[in-house]
Amino acid sequence: MTTRERAGASASARAVTRTLITDPLGGTIRRTVLPSGLRIITEAVPAMRSVSFGVWVSIGSRDETPAQSGCSHFLEHLLFKGTKKRSALDISAQIEAVGGETNAFTTKEYTCYYARVLDADLPMAVDVMCDLISDSVLAPADVETERGVILEEIAMHEDEPGDEVHDLFATAVYGKHPLGRLISGTEETISPMTRRQIDTFYRRNYVAPSIVIAAAGNLDHNTVVRRVRAALAGTVLDSPSASPAGHRPSAPTVKLRSGQVSVSNKDSEQAHVVLGGAGISRLDDRRFALSVLNNVLGGGMSSRLFQEIREQRGLAYSVYSYASQFADSGLFAVYAGCAPGKVEEVLDLTRTSLATVARDGVTATEVARGKGMAKGSYVLGLEDTGSRMSRLAKGEFLYDDPLSVDDLLAKVDAVTVDEVNTLAAELCGQEMSLAVIGPFEDGDVRFS
Repeated sequence: MTTRERAGASASARAVTRTLITDPLGGTIRRTVLPSGLRIITEAVPAMRSVSFGVWVSIGSRDETPAQSGCSHFLEHLLFKGTKKRSALDISAQIEAVGGETNAFTTKEYTCYYARVLDADLPMAVDVMCDLISDSVLAPADVETERGVILEEIAMHEDEPGDEVHDLFATAVYGKHPLGRLISGTEETISPMTRRQIDTFYRRNYVAPSIVIAAAGNLDHNTVVRRVRAALAGTVLDSPSASPAGHRPSAPTVKLRSGQVSVSNKDSEQAHVVLGGAGISRLDDRRFALSVLNNVLGGGMSSRLFQEIREQRGLAYSVYSYASQFADSGLFAVYAGCAPGKVEEVLDLTRTSLATVARDGVTATEVARGKGMAKGSYVLGLEDTGSRMSRLAKGEFLYDDPLSVDDLLAKVDAVTVDEVNTLAAELCGQEMSLAVIGPFEDGDVRFS
């Protein structure tokens, strides 16, 4: 038996495993906490022939200092560039040789690295993904290469005003708070960032208690645990006993700045506007009522805003409402993309619609339709292993425990018209902030 095998065997007795859910509409969900504090959570769905395997780290852009802005995203790029055992080509070629796919993404509160493969190829995917998360070399040449890639990515984002306007809005309402910063960082923060800064961030934050490994598909939980332990044995993630990191603190609540107007003058054919304000935090019991309200107001083609602004008046091609939820804050906003000359009319109609909902509420028929949309979205989102894997990790990271499908549907069914209207009065009746991108000079358009 090798040193790595002995390390894994000696710790196996101390791992704690329990079954969380046996779901007739899903699969069996089991969770193991390793001695290091790393968590492994799986959903066995024998009817599927694929498996999605993800490594989630509870570190995102809001955990960076101003000088580190963009470091989480920079690191996400670099971990695919090679380890002591594999080159960047080895990493991609091993997954692609079996028809699999691998990717990653960074958010404001967590980062995810994942692979999706046939069930028979899961052992290889486990080994590759655990290797890159635990033993990347961050070679200086790769840092410089990816710096150029990220700067191009930032420039491309600036060429997509329909995406950029949401960042402009977040910056307007959050100000200098980390939630107001770009996930990618800026040219001013990425250009001077050193390998040492990134490596320090990596070693300090990518630790076992902050990591959740989630997998869903045709798998056996105990086999996944054994393979993960073997892949991590002897690495920095095979660390001494520790408890899993707790949830991100939900207090004190982050205060948003209301009544802000932020306009970016850009020579574009279309104007992009976001009007909104404070929403609710992630663990707020009203989140299911918010889902219903969002569907009624701007969540689909039958929603009030879509019908009023696009279908009846033809003022905008795209119009929708959305909610963003964090541990200690949230946003609720409306987006519209329209011709620059129609911005004032679109804003007037949007404000009128919000004020009407705040004052008069929505109907029982609308609430029933909004509940149906929410339930359908939850269930249809479980049609692939990737969404199931994400649900597992988010349930572990962001909430106390993953809810079964039946529990989720029951939570939505329990929402009342009064609950939706009380929340509507609060969110739609507040003082709003506005972000606009388009060909506007000062005084061209009345935004307030």
